[in-house]
Amino acid sequence: MRALLKDPSLVTAPDAARLAAVVLLAKSRAPKGMPDDNQASIWGAELGRWLGTSESTVHHAVLPALRESGAVRTRVVTDAKGQPTGLDCLVMPVWQARRRGGAAHPLALSRTELATLLRLLEALFGPGWAPKNQEPTPPGLLAGRTGRGAATDRLGLLLMVLNTRASGWLQLCGGSVDTREGRPAATVARLLGCSPAGARKVLARLTDAGVVGRERREAGSRMNGRGRVKVLPVAQAHRQPTVSAPAVEAVHGSQPEISDRPVAAAGDHAPDRGVGGLGTYGLSEADNASEPWKEERPAAAELHAGHASVVKELGESAGDCGFSGAAGGGESRLPDRASVREDQAVDGDATAAELTPSAPEAGPLRGEYPKKSPVSISKAEKPEARGPAAGARPKPVGSGTRHHQRSVTPPGDPRLRVALAPVWDLWSQLSGVQQQLVGTAAAKALGLLAGVAGPECAPRLLADRLTDRLQEVGGGAHVRDAVGWLLGRGLVQRRACSDLRCDDGIRLDTGGDCPTCSNVIHLRRGQRARIAAEVDATLPGLGETERRTVLEGRLRREVARDAEDLMCRRRQAEAAYTRRADARAQAAVRSERERTAAQAAEAERQALPCADCGTVRSAGVCEACGYRRQTEDLVTQTALVAAAWSADLDDPDDVAKVAAHTRAQLEADLAAARALFLELMDPAELNDDPKAVVTCLAFTDLQTVQQAASVYHRCALAMLGRAPQSEAEARRAYDTEKGRRQHRWYPDGPLARAAAEQAADTARERTAQHLLATRLDKLRALAGGRAGVSTPAATPWAGRLTELAARPIRDDLAGTVIV
Repeated sequence: MRALLKDPSLVTAPDAARLAAVVLLAKSRAPKGMPDDNQASIWGAELGRWLGTSESTVHHAVLPALRESGAVRTRVVTDAKGQPTGLDCLVMPVWQARRRGGAAHPLALSRTELATLLRLLEALFGPGWAPKNQEPTPPGLLAGRTGRGAATDRLGLLLMVLNTRASGWLQLCGGSVDTREGRPAATVARLLGCSPAGARKVLARLTDAGVVGRERREAGSRMNGRGRVKVLPVAQAHRQPTVSAPAVEAVHGSQPEISDRPVAAAGDHAPDRGVGGLGTYGLSEADNASEPWKEERPAAAELHAGHASVVKELGESAGDCGFSGAAGGGESRLPDRASVREDQAVDGDATAAELTPSAPEAGPLRGEYPKKSPVSISKAEKPEARGPAAGARPKPVGSGTRHHQRSVTPPGDPRLRVALAPVWDLWSQLSGVQQQLVGTAAAKALGLLAGVAGPECAPRLLADRLTDRLQEVGGGAHVRDAVGWLLGRGLVQRRACSDLRCDDGIRLDTGGDCPTCSNVIHLRRGQRARIAAEVDATLPGLGETERRTVLEGRLRREVARDAEDLMCRRRQAEAAYTRRADARAQAAVRSERERTAAQAAEAERQALPCADCGTVRSAGVCEACGYRRQTEDLVTQTALVAAAWSADLDDPDDVAKVAAHTRAQLEADLAAARALFLELMDPAELNDDPKAVVTCLAFTDLQTVQQAASVYHRCALAMLGRAPQSEAEARRAYDTEKGRRQHRWYPDGPLARAAAEQAADTARERTAQHLLATRLDKLRALAGGRAGVSTPAATPWAGRLTELAARPIRDDLAGTVIV
């Protein structure tokens, strides 16, 4: 990769062009001594899928940049019809390396090395495909990352993977770096050849994609140390843990070894926040920005001084298991007699008792019955536990009974992290299955909110809803059943009216009060005032208590009547919906039945033989006979058109004479067209497929008649346009246009004359078309649609066999079969 990307033709190229060169290198053919060695066959759309860009970007930005720099030479591959079918690409640095450097050059890759590189690219950002009758290739890790910056992210991930150890940790660069960006960003910047600020953005996007994890090593002083980057795909490929606790640097020297403070230890240090961030690996930079209690470790900061270890380390004994007051590790954090004041639990919390060593006399391994320890007394037995102390804050349910720190798995979707941020304490109390249930419900709530207020506002709206729900119950400490509260109350939309955008009387799309709820309240107040007025009018002498009782009774009856009316309307709506669904189902069945009948009828029609020549399975008429029928109809129509303007319509003999002359001319044109076709055809082709030759002759006749018919039609319109009726209509249109209001001040001007002439031409053409249509209708009415042209009725094929068998074969159709 270094040898390819450091080539002069690719140094100044954009990241998309550089990544394209890498992809073309991986997809190139292995060297076998052939002229097409090192060529890659691909097309623009497929290359865009590898780069995460569109086909237009490939053809307008990527390939032109590679061609101009001389990094890649391309050749368009076409098929027999000249249509482009692909693109052959040759990576010039690889070609020059094989011609000049030989097999020792870094770019002279063998077939196995090229296959390995292609497999790596497929695993990282391959588009994925599913060929027929083969195993599908799944898409790569960044296959879904497309658009702006996608090529940069893919190239950066590839270079980071190639510079990563088997443990998954990226090899960071040495020397002095920009302290504002950090050493990881400087390392990625040197790999990509960009600025540290741009590399920091690449790292952030890869972290959001879940392929890179960032954390800072934690020093013994609980301050953040040097940052490092873990490439998660490499770690998973080598079966390394992808999420682990932050590494701790221990100080070794003459001083006693400094012990690391456990995550859940109590004291004057900052509280534990669980996982560094929702969905992030370890401690990320975003977490540091959001947690002001954790400060960066200065360059010259010193570690805390080590405490003197006064408790002697116990050897290998039964106390190593945590009994009889023995320390659990190789060192002790407390001085002598440290457990004297720790025998009592603070505020009745069992966590402190859990960290308190047992007295030697109460050891169950000593063969004695353990005495009841003060820390094991329940809160109900303590006098001070019957009520909350003054000024004490309530603790979340389960905080004093958990004996083990439960592993917290953050949601994978960034939107869910933002939405569930207010209830992170409740989320940490859930098990894995419960987290999946809550995550599914939260995703569904996000989908509903996205449909109402948009996908951008949905996480914030859900977070506001959870915040309001927590304020209603007094905070997460008062929630006893976390999963039940989240599924039944926290994530549920509570509509106070029929508007789908209403949530507790607040419009989700605007954030203001719901107008529908205001209308409902206004109607209820009006209803109460109306009923109160009726009570005062009908029962004026009631006291205040009796009046309130009567008013509430009538209000209850009115509300019950409204509820019954609502239920009735709802049943009617459900019945109407059911009727519409049944009607749609019946329509679908009917449509399917009609479609099946149509298919059966079409299949039956396709099985019919030709009515003219008897060819089987010709749908009633074969192709050649269909052309012949169209030709005959068009010849008849052309004869009518010719007779419409040149013959006397009241004289049948004149009409028949003109029609016969027109048919003779058309027959002569058809004979000339057939002779030209047979002259141009190869005799071998005539003998190979006689049926196709007959069809081609029939189609040639149809085209010839169509061309002649258009000429006759234009001639008829031109001659009828000179008729007295057409000229009179043209003169009237001419005078009318010149007399219009816009031409009254200059009726003989050029504009007026041009408009009048255009109107006259339009009127003349319209009149000629009308005259032609009228005369054609008259001719069809007089001659029964034949106008002096008689066509014999078609006889069945069985009756024509004898006549056709006795017909001699003409010389111009030698080599063909007469059907």
